[in-house]
Amino acid sequence: MAKEELQTLVMEQKILNRIYVIRNQKIMLDEDLATMYKVETRRLNEQVKRNLNRFPKDFMFTLTQKEYEHLKSQNAISSWGGRRKLPNAFTEQGVAMLSSILNSDIAIEVNIRIIRVFSKMREYALTHNEILVHLSKLEKEVKGNSKDIENIFTVLKELIEKQAKPVPPRNKIGFKHY
Repeated sequence: MAKEELQTLVMEQKILNRIYVIRNQKIMLDEDLATMYKVETRRLNEQVKRNLNRFPKDFMFTLTQKEYEHLKSQNAISSWGGRRKLPNAFTEQGVAMLSSILNSDIAIEVNIRIIRVFSKMREYALTHNEILVHLSKLEKEVKGNSKDIENIFTVLKELIEKQAKPVPPRNKIGFKHY
């Protein structure tokens, strides 16, 4: 594997680790995006505030205190260091819109990578759905012929459904640099 491919995979994994599911939407937090764009979180939010008309509720929303506490309890985000305001959550469309207000080379490059990761996640979900549909059809055709085959289908469906569920975030290891 070439060095560039490895770097791409590492970056994609870092992005995946920062995508959370809140309100049944895949989102990224302002502080994670700011870190990736190499800007301060408050600067990112200032730019968003100046361009609020570009961020309707399906592009960006502010987490509730309960949602924020839930993320902290899962170790998805740091429980120390504190924030004065609740974090903003950006959907895929919101992340895409950020590239229009953060006009740096880093922001553009990072946005392209993030959008690609979101697209791969969508493709992955569609592939799993197609497999489940095919399994259902096969199961109906085989039904009644053999109990062993029915058991195999049951196990296969369970495995696919387990993989389709979002993976809980892993604990971060190491020190946080400021």
